[in-house]
Amino acid sequence: MDYKKLSTEISEWIKREVERAKCKGVVFGLSGGVDSSVVGILCKKAFPHDHLALLLPCFTSKEDLEDANLVVEKFGLNSKMINLEPVFLEFSRILGIDPDSRELSVANIKPRLRMITLYYFANKMNYLVVGTGNKSELTMGYFTKYGDGGVDILPIGDLTKSEVYKLARALGVPERIIKKPPSAGLWPGQTDEGEMGVKYKELDRLIIALERGRSLSGFKKDVVEKVLKRSKQVSHKLKPPKIFKVKLA
Repeated sequence: MDYKKLSTEISEWIKREVERAKCKGVVFGLSGGVDSSVVGILCKKAFPHDHLALLLPCFTSKEDLEDANLVVEKFGLNSKMINLEPVFLEFSRILGIDPDSRELSVANIKPRLRMITLYYFANKMNYLVVGTGNKSELTMGYFTKYGDGGVDILPIGDLTKSEVYKLARALGVPERIIKKPPSAGLWPGQTDEGEMGVKYKELDRLIIALERGRSLSGFKKDVVEKVLKRSKQVSHKLKPPKIFKVKLA
């Protein structure tokens, strides 16, 4: 695949989607990870002036914040930093919960606070919120519903994580960002692969095999079962809410 060409195709798609929505530009969260870095560069290509990268630290690691700023500087992104830590701590106090808890119900508050912030700026500036989820994450439901999953468009949603890495290199994303372990930053030391229980390389190969109807004989049975079970369980996260249909008399 020609990833330079792909980057142009995606950025042109972003521009078309924004124009179709009668909006002026795009806003996105920049975490310092490879996915958001790729999306940020593509957004800049689509809207050189009408884009906004929001850095939204909430007990974020120093390394991630440095990497986010590195992308801002290297690619000349319009950016704004908003510290969400005081909001998270106050909300935790109101709910009577331990802000240091590793329970998913607590950790998911952070991406939901980010979603609120992104949509504030989107509404204020007449921008669309651009998400950073990839096909691997979407398949496993590895995102927070109404958090980082609360977006308007997903430019890299049809790319596996492996393909995102290739696109990142074609776009010139700093190698240190590409090489660091992927993490949603839910708590110190947390990693995507640790949470999902499967390596991205293996997951991506399986996704492609399933899509193309290839034999699964080369995959571990427990991995296949885990991915199929997980994708079925989380399918609701990719669909609008179900509506009860009233039967006409």
